[in-house]
Amino acid sequence: MDALLIEQRGEVEHVTLNRPDSLNSLDDDLTMRLLSYFEGLPARPDVRIVVLRGAGRGFCSGLDLASAQADGFIDGTLPEKFAIQHRLGKITLAMRKCPQPIIAAMHGVASGGGFCLAMASDIRLATPNTRMNAAFIRIGLGGGDIGASYLLPRLIGAGPANALLLTGRMLGAERAWQLGLLAELVEPPELDATVDSYVADMLATGPLALRMTKEILNVNIDAPGLEAALALEDRNQVILSHTQNFSNAVDAFKTKQPVQFTQDGDQPRKSG
Repeated sequence: MDALLIEQRGEVEHVTLNRPDSLNSLDDDLTMRLLSYFEGLPARPDVRIVVLRGAGRGFCSGLDLASAQADGFIDGTLPEKFAIQHRLGKITLAMRKCPQPIIAAMHGVASGGGFCLAMASDIRLATPNTRMNAAFIRIGLGGGDIGASYLLPRLIGAGPANALLLTGRMLGAERAWQLGLLAELVEPPELDATVDSYVADMLATGPLALRMTKEILNVNIDAPGLEAALALEDRNQVILSHTQNFSNAVDAFKTKQPVQFTQDGDQPRKSG
């Protein structure tokens, strides 16, 4: 069975973690497949949006403790352990660095590494039965792993993040919604339609504008100050103002006509 299912629908790729018998836990194969996939996205302008979900009863239960990479982390040498740890962390980094927005459509458990996959996504949608936790501290490791200590405080604030990382407690969907971790909390029959609505809104934007917006959100969360954030915003807006998509959008607004953004429209606008 293929551990990672990838279905391209136009400019959107639907990526499914497909190890349902183990709650989509991360074994060696799935780890490498995820890393290869997300590291390859910057070279793929044909993909504008990624939808990430889990097959079966849950999103992802984290590291597969019966896998070879888990054995290596438990019993391996220090260099072997660092190699495994770095490989898992590089998935988080690749998700944040790829220009495509990632929608995590969650249900059931999102634990440990699965919780980190959700945090590394750009938009998180969930059903009421979703439950999340940073399980690492419950098995004798530190609460910060695969980017959790960086991402979670920035997503929900230091206080709630501290409580979760220091205890490994489960975070229910309703509380996650209250904390702002989720963009929407919807009943299971509504999840696909909600995903589609976000996809439709993003596809209605300029391709380059969408990519640059993800970039600026990533960079400016660590901006040293307002002036630095404004400088990057200024750069983006001036660059985008020279595209044909922007020119077409202005003309469409003036004539009260719908605008159609295209990949070719991200080229410099025609003079005259």
